[in-house]
Amino acid sequence: MSRYRKIFNRIFTSIFLVVLLSINNQSLAADGAALFKANCASCHKIDKDFTGPALKGWKDRVPAGDWIYKWIGNPGAQTDPYSTTLKAKWKPVVMTKFDNLKKDEVDAILKYVDDWAPPTPTAVPGGEPATDNSLLFGILTLVLALIAFILLQVNSNLRKLSDEKEGVLRPEPVPAYKNKTYLMAGILLLFAVGGYYTINGAIGMGRMQNYQPEQPIFYSHQVHAGTNQISCLYCHGGAQDSKQASIPSVNTCMNCHKSINKYEGPDKLVREDGTAVDGTAEIQKLYAYAGWNEATKTYNADKNNDGNPDGAKPIEWVKVHNLPDHVYFNHSQHVKVGKQQCQTCHGNIQQMPEVYQFSTLSMGWCINCHRDTKVDFYDKENKTGNKYYSIYEKFHKDLKSGKMDSVTVEKIGGTECQKCHY
Repeated sequence: MSRYRKIFNRIFTSIFLVVLLSINNQSLAADGAALFKANCASCHKIDKDFTGPALKGWKDRVPAGDWIYKWIGNPGAQTDPYSTTLKAKWKPVVMTKFDNLKKDEVDAILKYVDDWAPPTPTAVPGGEPATDNSLLFGILTLVLALIAFILLQVNSNLRKLSDEKEGVLRPEPVPAYKNKTYLMAGILLLFAVGGYYTINGAIGMGRMQNYQPEQPIFYSHQVHAGTNQISCLYCHGGAQDSKQASIPSVNTCMNCHKSINKYEGPDKLVREDGTAVDGTAEIQKLYAYAGWNEATKTYNADKNNDGNPDGAKPIEWVKVHNLPDHVYFNHSQHVKVGKQQCQTCHGNIQQMPEVYQFSTLSMGWCINCHRDTKVDFYDKENKTGNKYYSIYEKFHKDLKSGKMDSVTVEKIGGTECQKCHY
C-alpha cells in the first residue's frame, strides 16, 4: 500500500505542477492585456490608428535598441529624428509618459501587442458564430478541483484502512474546516482578494471614463465639428475667456437652425447601440425648446409676459464631464494661456456622434500632462510665444544661455497642491 501511495502522490504532484505552470503562463498573458487596457487602450488601438498610432508592427517602424523603452518612459524628452517625426505627425496630441512602468511590464504589453490577432468567428452548424467558452472552462476547472479534493479524501481513507490492517496507530486527522493552516490560508486569501477589489474601487471612485449619457436632443459633434467644421469656440465660447466652457444657449443653436430645418448630411445618424436617428425630427425638438414656429418662421408670441416665447424652455442637457467639488480647473488658463487643443482632454471630439468622457480626468492623468507639457515662453526678439509667461525671467535667461532646453508646466508650479485644490 505504501508503494501505491508514493506513486499516487507523484502523479498528483506532477498534475499540480502542470496546472500551476499553465495558470502562471495564462496570468502572464493576462498581465500584458491588463496593462495594455489600463495604460494604452484609451489612446491606442492595436490594429488601427486612434488618438495615437496603431501598435501592431511597432518593431518594424521604431529604431532598434532600447528606443521603445525611452519613448514610453518619457516621450517628451526624446529628440532623435524618428521621435521628432512622430510628434509632428500626431501634433497637438502628446503622449503621456509612463515612467512608472517597469521594463518587464513594457515587455508584457509589447508581447501582448505582437501576439494579438483579430477575433475570427468560427462557423458552427446553423451559421451562427461560435460563443465564448470561458464559462465552460471555468466549470471544468471547478470539476477538476472537486475531483482532486475527492481523490485526496480517498487517499486519506485508504491510508487509514492500511494503518488499521497493519496495526499502526495514528491520531485522527483534523477536519479541513478545523485545520488552522487551512483556515489561516483561507482568511489571508479572502483578505487579499477583498483588499484588492476594495482598493481598486476606492481609487476609481468618482471616475467616469467612457460615460456616455443619452441627451434630450441627439447632437452629433461629428456632424457639427467634423463634417461642417464649426469651431468648438463658437458654441463653447467660455472655454477661452472663463473658467467654464459653458453650454450654448438655445439661441446659439437657432442662429443656424432658423435656416436649417432638415438634416441632409452625407452620413447617417446612428446612436451608440446602432439605432438610427431621424436628424430632422431632432431639429423639430430644438424648435419646441426654442418656441419657434417653423410655418411662420417666427418665435411664438410672449403672451404671459415672462420675456420668452410661449412654450420656450431651456434644454436639459446631461453633463458628461464632472470634477470633484474640491478640484479647480480653469478652461481659459488651458485653452488661451496653455494653448491646449480641446482634443487633448476630450479626445477626437470631431469624430463622436455622441459625446462620451474620453479621459480618466484623474489627478495622475493631469499631473503627467503638466510634467510633459512645455511652456510656450515669449520670445522678445522674434515676438513669438505667450506673453503671459514673461514674468519668469530666470527661465528666460537659462533658456537663452543654453542651461535648459525647455521648461515644463511642472517647473513653474504646475504640480503644487494649491494650484488645483482649494
